[in-house]
Amino acid sequence: MKKLLILIILAFFTSSCGGGFFKYSDAKKNPTNANDRIKKNVEEGRGFRLGSIGKKGGDFLFSSANPMWRATMEKLSFAPLSVVDYGGGIIITDWFSDESSDEEIKISVRFLTNEIRSDAIKIIIHKRKCENFNNCKVTSIENKTNQEIRITILRRAAELQSSDLAKSKEESGDYKIPGKNF
Repeated sequence: MKKLLILIILAFFTSSCGGGFFKYSDAKKNPTNANDRIKKNVEEGRGFRLGSIGKKGGDFLFSSANPMWRATMEKLSFAPLSVVDYGGGIIITDWFSDESSDEEIKISVRFLTNEIRSDAIKIIIHKRKCENFNNCKVTSIENKTNQEIRITILRRAAELQSSDLAKSKEESGDYKIPGKNF
């Protein structure tokens, strides 16, 4: 009975179905050459350094560290926000308008991935026009403004990511592997 229980536990921990210790890795995204993998991991800030033993603090990936999130918050800073949910991946502005218009708009940004790429976010704009307090008509807008907001956010996110990477390299210095030049 003990042998069967040990066998089941061992099978559970060594399974590669996502329930064990192993994580899925796409072979297309990872270089096959070990030196190229090391270089990629160093550039992305993965791995560890023996020189950082005893260093206080650590690396935390909260919303303030995500360039897509930071870029969106920066670009929507002109509007009042009603929903900001990092865990759910959504930012929604409150209804707003310029003072001369009787129409209001609301912008929703849905994060589909944390990667900076063209399909990473979805922008939804709604327009509300009210004749009186109880009689409002809300419509969804699909025009070039959606695309312009998305491109603006993606460009700013790429700029933030580049500056973060440069700052990280400056703080940590170059990684050198004996006998290997990159």
